[in-house]
Amino acid sequence: MENKKNYIKWIRSKVGHDKIILVFAGGCIFNEKGEVLLQKRGDSNKWGFPGGAIELGETPQMAAIREAKEETGLDVEVNNLIGIYTDICMEYSNGDKAHSILIAYELSAIGGKLFCDKEETLELKYFSLDNMPELFCKQHEDFLLDIKAR
Repeated sequence: MENKKNYIKWIRSKVGHDKIILVFAGGCIFNEKGEVLLQKRGDSNKWGFPGGAIELGETPQMAAIREAKEETGLDVEVNNLIGIYTDICMEYSNGDKAHSILIAYELSAIGGKLFCDKEETLELKYFSLDNMPELFCKQHEDFLLDIKAR
């Protein structure tokens, strides 16, 4: 593979829509009020935590940092691991099937500025943990439960 970015596109060119294992990394970013940042996703029009697939050559921490920048415009650092979540029967709107694993961290914003590209990220908003919207997948719901339990 010439370009280590876009691993999912490359692997899908080999296996089509067949079920594969995919590993994602992401995290929660809190503001000074204790609210958590969510991203309204372009692929589902639903809310979720910033994050995405780990690319070849990346650690989960590197992927969480890169994805936060790409999806929110914020520069972040990884504070600690919140948990690892799995969904063995994920199916995407395009027919792709996956056994997905999410490695989720608490992240701190250390710079940058909130930015929506209006494609991958339709909207960014901080939510109170007591007033969260419906999240786009079970892994993110389980992540939220662990955040609330802390």
